[in-house]
Amino acid sequence: MLDPQSRFYESHGLRLHYADWGNAGAPPLILVHGGRDHCRSWDAIARSLHPHFHVIAPDLRGHGDSDWTKGGSYALTEYVYDLVQLVRSIAAPRVTLIGHSMGGMVSLIFSGSFPELVDKLVVLDGVTMLPDSPKPPTHERIGKWVSQLDRLHDRTARRYPTLEDAAAQMVLHNKRLTRDLALHLATHGARQNEDGTYSWKFDPYQRVSAPHRLWPEDHTALWSRIACPTLLLNAGESFLAGARSAGLERYFQQARIATIAGAGHWLQHDKPDEVLGEIRKFLGLEEDGTG
Repeated sequence: MLDPQSRFYESHGLRLHYADWGNAGAPPLILVHGGRDHCRSWDAIARSLHPHFHVIAPDLRGHGDSDWTKGGSYALTEYVYDLVQLVRSIAAPRVTLIGHSMGGMVSLIFSGSFPELVDKLVVLDGVTMLPDSPKPPTHERIGKWVSQLDRLHDRTARRYPTLEDAAAQMVLHNKRLTRDLALHLATHGARQNEDGTYSWKFDPYQRVSAPHRLWPEDHTALWSRIACPTLLLNAGESFLAGARSAGLERYFQQARIATIAGAGHWLQHDKPDEVLGEIRKFLGLEEDGTG
């Protein structure tokens, strides 16, 4: 079975990791994971698309095998900067992007900021801020941010006796996960501590909501600049409001919205065949019978 090579690049003084699935002569495709996730969450999709693309899956800062930031700063725009640096490091004139959840928002911001760099865009349950989302007063945003940082200051990482125990915790959060997939995700998403236990690789500070964030009018302005074909693939049983919102396509130049019935937020894990089918059809691969 095909496995990727681990590679690293530098961004903002951080050493960031990505999984390189090879096929360097093919058009580049970048898979952008969501919060508290990692690059190997994409393995099934990466293997399917590898015959047609040079597939690259980064670990975002503070996730997987990438460095954590100093000071715990994880605004969406900082992830976008890292994505810019990744595209530069692989010398790609244009890329196709597939992003899940927070990675979908990062991909949307990147595509609206640099529309000339993106050939096609797929967002998996990743519209996390709707055009009519309320904007809390500034003092409330700063107070929430300080409170979140305070709570994390003395927090110790949870430790699991075995990888199987870590995997079991994942299944508690997503009942649709198979045991094998949960163990795969835990194997690549946890690191062993000095006492033999395991803790998650992601930085707990990435949970904090930065007060200097983009707001609805910023997002819709960026969406209107996205020039490439766009697929917004939502989960029918997601907790995100975006999955239940009609008419989002009017904010884009050429977007289509589809929904995967019976899938939760982790739709690529819950309904992998259906998600892959939609992606392959959107990328024009449904007729060739390969991969």
